[in-house]
Amino acid sequence: MSRLRFLLLGTLLVLGAASGACGGEPPEKEMQQAQGAIDAARAAGAAQYATEEFEAAVKALDRAEQAVGASDYRQALNDALDSRERAQNAAKQAADNMAAARVNADRAVAAAAGSLAALQKRLATLESAKAPARALAEPRKALAAVEARVQEARAAFDRDDYTAAIDAAGAASQAVTPIGPVLDAVTIPTPRRSR
Repeated sequence: MSRLRFLLLGTLLVLGAASGACGGEPPEKEMQQAQGAIDAARAAGAAQYATEEFEAAVKALDRAEQAVGASDYRQALNDALDSRERAQNAAKQAADNMAAARVNADRAVAAAAGSLAALQKRLATLESAKAPARALAEPRKALAAVEARVQEARAAFDRDDYTAAIDAAGAASQAVTPIGPVLDAVTIPTPRRSR
């Protein structure tokens, strides 16, 4: 009988150690903290401004949930902690990258607006010098399209979408380039002298 008790006790100890090695209970607290960190990172713009680290955090939490489904609670804990740390890093990166994007967007919008204003001034000078209206029709139309792009860039900047602001400002700057030579080619008729 003592031998049977010994075997039974040994079996129980082995089973207890095995269940302890699996972690015992799902790491729900850590997984909730990871989800909270992901939500905070998303709110901080990490999905756009720290994409790689943010996606890694989401994938780590997914792995944690899969590990819980497989009753591998130790792995779930590791993945949940990894997810939380990556989400926190993503939030920090997003703040830094967003600040840099804001500066770049501000410069791009200012450059596009400056180029537009310079060409609008040249157009006005040609109009006041009585340049042929037909010669100014295309540059005027092109400048109106550039102005719409600059306004689009400013609107994107105002709603903190710095990537869209940079893209719109870049498109405006590219559209401005061919207008200058067209304005340079416009000739102003010389007034006739009366005898």
